Amino acid sequence: MSIEGMMERAVELREKGLSTREICQELHLGQSTVEWLLAKQASEPEDRPPADVKAGWRSIGVSGLRMRAIAEIMADVILEEQAQHGFEVDVIAGVMANGVPLGTMLSDILEIDFAMVRPSREDTAIDFASNYAGLDGKQVIIVDDVISTGSTSREVIEFVKQEGGKPVLVMVLINKRAENEVDGVPLRALVRARPVGT
Repeated sequence: MSIEGMMERAVELREKGLSTREICQELHLGQSTVEWLLAKQASEPEDRPPADVKAGWRSIGVSGLRMRAIAEIMADVILEEQAQHGFEVDVIAGVMANGVPLGTMLSDILEIDFAMVRPSREDTAIDFASNYAGLDGKQVIIVDDVISTGSTSREVIEFVKQEGGKPVLVMVLINKRAENEVDGVPLRALVRARPVGT
């Protein structure tokens, strides 16, 4: 998708009432990039967007079989982390919306409970879905699709702690950061995607 196409899509999503964070999740872009697109700074030829990597995984997401294959690989990485660092896991916390299908499959593969966490929006606070597992007294792996700035992961880590849980790992499909941890919690990804030379 071109910059102009991303700009049009960002504006379209804003007009539908999505928050900046929700637009970031929908477009798989960082907050500074979405803010730049919404400000229509792309119309200035000398003005460049912030360094970012657009990460899409639709070829995986359209197929349950492919999603399951990715979840199997993520489970293998989780088991490797457990063997290396000696932690137990009680709950997989899938971050809405894109972390939920992967988290659900991981919960099944690893035979542990599943919780669903809804990150805050501009008008609502972070929360978890009460129909799923609780977090109190549990060792928790946080699962999402993409980590860009880490703001959602930081918010979920803090929420898990407030609910009495202990975050032991953040597991994502794509890591757009240089760091291997978020607020002291180890971060693992299947793919690291970062711009170079910026």
